[in-house]
Amino acid sequence: LFLLLLQLCAPRTSPQPHRCPAACICSSDLLSCSRQMLQRVPQALPPTTTTLDLSHNALTQLHDRWLAALPHLEALHINHNQIRDLSPRAFHNASFLRHLDMSSNHLQAVKRHYFEALVSLEELLLYNNRITRVDENAFAKLSDLRKVYLSWNNLTAFPFHAVQGLRIYNLRTLDLSSNSLSSIPVEVLAALPENIGNGLYLHNNPIRCSCPLYLMLQRWNQRGFSSVKDFSEEHTCKVSDSVPRSLIKFLKHSHMFENCSASAEDAHLSHLEVMVGQPILLTCNTSNTSLLHAATTYMWITPHLEPIKHPGNSNRSLEVYHNGSLRIAVAKPWLSGVYVGLAMNSPYNFSRMCEFNMTVLYPKAAGETFSTGLTTLLGCIVSLVLVIVYLYLTPCRCLGCCRKPSPLSPPQECSAQSSILSTTPPATDGPNRKASANKHVVFLEPIRETQNGKIRLALGEDFPDPKHPKVLQLKSDSESISSVFSDTPIVS
Repeated sequence: LFLLLLQLCAPRTSPQPHRCPAACICSSDLLSCSRQMLQRVPQALPPTTTTLDLSHNALTQLHDRWLAALPHLEALHINHNQIRDLSPRAFHNASFLRHLDMSSNHLQAVKRHYFEALVSLEELLLYNNRITRVDENAFAKLSDLRKVYLSWNNLTAFPFHAVQGLRIYNLRTLDLSSNSLSSIPVEVLAALPENIGNGLYLHNNPIRCSCPLYLMLQRWNQRGFSSVKDFSEEHTCKVSDSVPRSLIKFLKHSHMFENCSASAEDAHLSHLEVMVGQPILLTCNTSNTSLLHAATTYMWITPHLEPIKHPGNSNRSLEVYHNGSLRIAVAKPWLSGVYVGLAMNSPYNFSRMCEFNMTVLYPKAAGETFSTGLTTLLGCIVSLVLVIVYLYLTPCRCLGCCRKPSPLSPPQECSAQSSILSTTPPATDGPNRKASANKHVVFLEPIRETQNGKIRLALGEDFPDPKHPKVLQLKSDSESISSVFSDTPIVS
C-alpha cells in the first residue's frame, strides 16, 4: 500500500520527444547524416527510422549492437567510409534490415560473422573495397539474399560451392567482375540453375583460358544471359601465366577455340515445339538412384526464374508431380523458354536432372494456303493479259512505216503491209469500205474472197487503170504479203 501511494503521488513526467541529431536531416522515417565528416555514429537516433544514410563520412568502426535503437530499420547506407573490419555483433538487433550498402570502404575480407545476423537481408553491396577473401559460409544463413555485389576487389578465388548453400531460387545477382580470379570451377558453375547463371558476372578477370570455360560462356551467350551478352567484349582469359598481359577477348575472337568440341552438358538440353492450347508434360530421366531417395523433393525453374515445387503454382497452371514431372495445363506463347528440373535432397544440396527449351507455336491458319494459291493464280492471269496486250495492241511493229513521211514521198507509196497490220481501221464511205477520195491510199478489203490463200485488193478511185505502174507495184507487194500469210506454199 505504501508503494502504491508513492506511485500515485510521484510527479508524472511526459516522455521526451525523439530529436533529430544536429548533424543529420530527419524526414518522416528517413534519417540522413551524409557528408558531415562524422567519425562516430550520432547518439540518440530516432527509433522510427527505416532508412539511415551515413555515407561519405570518416567512420572507421561500428560498435556492437549499435542498431538496437532502430528496430524498424530496413535500409542502411555506410558507403564511402573508412571501415576496415566489423565487430562480431555489429549488426545484431537488425533482423529487419533488407538493404546494406558498404561499398567503397576498406574491408579486406568477408568473414563468417559479419552478416550472419541479417536474416532478412536481400541486397548486399561490397564493391570497391580491398577484399581478398570470402569465407565459405559467409552467406550460409542469408536465405533471402538476392543480390551480392563484390566487383572491383582483389579476389583471387571465390567459394562457389557456398552458392549452393543459398536458397538457389532466390539469388539473382552475384557480381564478381573486375577482380583477380585466375580459375573457376566450370563444372560447378555449369550445374547452376538458370537464375544464377543469368546474373553471374565474371568479366574483367584474368581467368586461365580453357575449352570448358569458353563452351560454358558461349552457351550462356546463346541463351541470352545478360551476364555474358551485355559484357561480351569484357570477358577475357589469360593465355599464359608467364606472360603478364596475355589477355584475350575470347568471346570476340572465338576462332582461337574452333577445336573445342561441345560438352556433354549441352546435349542435355532438349528442344520441344508445341502448339498453343495443348497440355504439356515434361518428364526427366530419374534413373539415377540418388535422385530416387525418399527425402528427395523436386523443383522446376521456369523461363521467368520462378521456382515451382509440389504441388505447383497458385493457379495450378503449372503442377509438379511426386515423380518430378512438370505439367503445363495450357501452352501459352509467354511460357516459351528453358525449363530446368532439379532434385533436392536438402535445402543446400541439389542435382540438375534435365532441361527443356520449349517453343510455343501458333497453328497455321487455313486461309494461308488459299491466299498463296490465289496470289499465284492472279499473277498468272496478269502475265497472260500482258502477253495479249503485247501481241495484239502494239501501236506499230514496222519501224520504217512509223516514221513521219517525207514531203517528197507521196502518202500513196506506203506499202500494203502497213495497212494490214495497222490497228486503226480506215474510214469508209460506202458498203464496199473503199478509201475516200481525199485519202489517196489503198487499203485491203475484208477477207471474204480468197484464192490460194491470197487476199484481193480493192483499188481506190484515183487509180482507174489496173495496168498503171503504181497499181502493178501495189499488186506485187500484196502478193508478197499474201504468200507470207498463205497456208499453201507458193511454188515459183
